[in-house]
Amino acid sequence: MISLKDVSFYYKRGKPIFEHLNLEIPSKLITFIVGPNGGGKTTLGKLMAGILKPQSGVVLVDSLNTKTVPLAELGAKVGYLFQEPERQIFAATVRDEIGFVLSLRDKPQGEIATIVDAVLEQFQLTHLAAVSPLKLSRGEKQRLAIAAIMVNQPQFFILDEPTTGLDRERIDILSGVIEDLQQRGIGMAIISHDQSFVRRHAQQVITVAGGEIVDVAAYHP
Repeated sequence: MISLKDVSFYYKRGKPIFEHLNLEIPSKLITFIVGPNGGGKTTLGKLMAGILKPQSGVVLVDSLNTKTVPLAELGAKVGYLFQEPERQIFAATVRDEIGFVLSLRDKPQGEIATIVDAVLEQFQLTHLAAVSPLKLSRGEKQRLAIAAIMVNQPQFFILDEPTTGLDRERIDILSGVIEDLQQRGIGMAIISHDQSFVRRHAQQVITVAGGEIVDVAAYHP
């Protein structure tokens, strides 16, 4: 699904984060990306999603080169959840947020309403449909961001530290969402420090440190 071939990346005026990186991300597994702070995990996730472009080498998403394909087209392949979900929420209401992408496709209003109602129920947001996203809790904002990505029907999700700031109940809700996504055939890469969350869901673990992939291993809890 996602392939990095001889990828090098650095921020302007900074030392390289990755040099000559090669990595294959399977399409159907739940892959966790772990490692110390500052090791390059979030940068790797953004390269995988096409949000960042490598200075050299190529990142292929379902055979599409992220350097040449518009981000909107990549978004139909890979959904990206930022560590701070409010960064990707902008509509006036929860319902509008979920329906925004569908409205861009010129779908009939009745069809949009039916799809949005189903997604609201799936993500336990029905009672918040008319509420401003600004008034939601962190867990609710996170579920809303995932729901808004989901209507774009991506084949793969990348989640950056999704359990940060969540209590156990809301982590359990998030776990249910992840399990449901996998049952739908959607693969995932999850950046996380939460070892219990890793043990609960990981099928493969990639360890990143100092801008290098130091280990790739199947995970058996």
